Amino acid sequence: MSARHIKSSYILAKFVAKDGSVNYYSRKIQYFFTHKVALPDGQFEHNLAFIQWYQFAKSRYYFSINNDEACNVKLWNTIFYPESWDCIIPVHNILSRFVPVMYKTSDWKNAKEYLAVNPINRKLNIR
Repeated sequence: MSARHIKSSYILAKFVAKDGSVNYYSRKIQYFFTHKVALPDGQFEHNLAFIQWYQFAKSRYYFSINNDEACNVKLWNTIFYPESWDCIIPVHNILSRFVPVMYKTSDWKNAKEYLAVNPINRKLNIR
Protein backbone atom coordinates (compact mmCIF):
# COMPACT_ATOMS: atom_id res chain seq x y z
CA MET A 1 0.00 0.00 0.00
CA SER A 2 1.38 3.42 -0.90
CA ALA A 3 2.13 6.04 1.77
CA ARG A 4 -0.76 8.17 0.55
CA HIS A 5 -3.21 5.31 1.08
CA ILE A 6 -1.75 4.31 4.45
CA LYS A 7 -2.38 7.82 5.82
CA SER A 8 -6.03 7.59 4.72
CA SER A 9 -6.58 4.14 6.24
CA TYR A 10 -6.89 5.39 9.85
CA ILE A 11 -10.59 5.94 10.56
CA LEU A 12 -13.14 6.48 13.30
CA ALA A 13 -16.27 4.39 12.92
CA LYS A 14 -19.54 4.96 14.73
CA PHE A 15 -21.99 2.47 16.14
CA VAL A 16 -25.31 2.95 17.88
CA ALA A 17 -25.68 0.88 21.06
CA LYS A 18 -28.91 -0.79 22.19
CA ASP A 19 -29.61 2.11 24.57
CA GLY A 20 -29.38 4.62 21.69
CA SER A 21 -25.95 6.04 22.62
CA VAL A 22 -23.40 6.52 19.83
CA ASN A 23 -19.89 5.10 20.33
CA TYR A 24 -16.79 5.85 18.26
CA TYR A 25 -13.92 3.42 17.73
CA SER A 26 -10.53 3.85 16.07
CA ARG A 27 -9.66 1.40 13.32
CA LYS A 28 -7.37 0.80 10.40
CA ILE A 29 -8.85 -0.12 7.00
CA GLN A 30 -7.20 -3.04 5.27
CA TYR A 31 -9.30 -2.99 2.09
CA PHE A 32 -12.75 -2.27 0.60
CA PHE A 33 -14.97 -4.76 -1.20
CA THR A 34 -18.45 -5.15 -2.65
CA HIS A 35 -20.91 -7.87 -1.63
CA LYS A 36 -23.80 -8.72 -3.95
CA VAL A 37 -26.94 -10.58 -2.84
CA ALA A 38 -29.51 -11.99 -5.26
CA LEU A 39 -33.01 -11.68 -3.77
CA PRO A 40 -36.43 -12.28 -5.37
CA ASP A 41 -36.84 -8.48 -5.80
CA GLY A 42 -33.51 -8.18 -7.58
CA GLN A 43 -29.80 -7.98 -6.87
CA PHE A 44 -28.61 -5.76 -4.01
CA GLU A 45 -25.05 -4.50 -3.62
CA HIS A 46 -23.36 -3.54 -0.35
CA ASN A 47 -20.05 -1.64 -0.01
CA LEU A 48 -18.03 -2.97 2.91
CA ALA A 49 -14.65 -2.41 4.53
CA PHE A 50 -12.38 -4.98 6.17
CA ILE A 51 -10.83 -3.26 9.19
CA GLN A 52 -8.69 -4.01 12.23
CA TRP A 53 -9.83 -2.78 15.66
CA TYR A 54 -7.36 -1.08 17.99
CA GLN A 55 -7.62 -2.37 21.55
CA PHE A 56 -8.83 -0.10 24.33
CA ALA A 57 -6.14 1.42 26.54
CA LYS A 58 -6.53 0.81 30.26
CA SER A 59 -5.99 4.50 30.92
CA ARG A 60 -7.69 6.69 28.32
CA TYR A 61 -6.01 10.04 28.95
CA TYR A 62 -7.57 13.19 27.60
CA PHE A 63 -5.19 15.97 26.76
CA SER A 64 -6.25 19.33 28.13
CA ILE A 65 -5.24 22.96 28.22
CA ASN A 66 -5.78 24.84 31.50
CA ASN A 67 -7.83 21.89 32.85
CA ASP A 68 -10.31 22.26 29.99
CA GLU A 69 -11.18 18.86 28.46
CA ALA A 70 -12.12 20.45 25.14
CA CYS A 71 -9.35 18.57 23.31
CA ASN A 72 -10.70 15.31 21.88
CA VAL A 73 -7.44 13.33 21.61
CA LYS A 74 -7.83 9.81 23.06
CA LEU A 75 -5.27 7.08 23.67
CA TRP A 76 -5.61 3.53 22.35
CA ASN A 77 -3.30 0.52 22.51
CA THR A 78 -1.08 0.04 19.47
CA ILE A 79 -2.13 -3.61 19.03
CA PHE A 80 -5.23 -4.95 17.29
CA TYR A 81 -7.94 -7.34 18.46
CA PRO A 82 -7.82 -10.73 16.67
CA GLU A 83 -9.58 -10.87 13.29
CA SER A 84 -13.19 -12.03 13.43
CA TRP A 85 -16.57 -11.49 11.70
CA ASP A 86 -16.89 -7.99 13.21
CA CYS A 87 -13.89 -6.79 11.17
CA ILE A 88 -16.31 -6.32 8.28
CA ILE A 89 -18.31 -3.08 8.49
CA PRO A 90 -20.57 -1.15 6.10
CA VAL A 91 -18.79 1.90 4.70
CA HIS A 92 -21.61 4.17 5.94
CA ASN A 93 -20.35 3.47 9.51
CA ILE A 94 -17.11 5.36 8.72
CA LEU A 95 -17.38 8.73 10.42
CA SER A 96 -14.03 10.38 9.65
CA ARG A 97 -10.30 9.90 9.39
CA PHE A 98 -7.84 10.54 12.20
CA VAL A 99 -4.19 11.48 12.57
CA PRO A 100 -2.27 8.68 14.35
CA VAL A 101 0.58 9.74 16.64
CA MET A 102 2.65 7.43 18.82
CA TYR A 103 2.63 8.73 22.41
CA LYS A 104 4.79 7.34 25.22
CA THR A 105 4.06 7.49 28.92
CA SER A 106 6.40 6.29 31.61
CA ASP A 107 6.64 5.89 35.34
CA TRP A 108 9.46 4.69 37.55
CA LYS A 109 9.17 1.07 36.46
CA ASN A 110 8.15 0.94 32.81
CA ALA A 111 7.19 2.84 29.69
CA LYS A 112 4.09 2.27 27.57
CA GLU A 113 3.47 3.36 24.00
CA TYR A 114 -0.05 4.37 22.95
CA LEU A 115 -1.71 5.49 19.77
CA ALA A 116 -2.97 9.06 20.21
CA VAL A 117 -6.05 9.58 18.04
CA ASN A 118 -6.74 13.11 16.81
CA PRO A 119 -9.90 13.20 14.62
CA ILE A 120 -9.98 15.07 11.32
CA ASN A 121 -13.35 16.70 10.76
CA ARG A 122 -15.02 16.20 7.41
CA LYS A 123 -14.83 19.08 4.97
CA LEU A 124 -18.11 20.65 4.01
CA ASN A 125 -18.71 21.80 0.45
CA ILE A 126 -20.70 25.02 0.93
CA ARG A 127 -21.56 26.96 -2.17
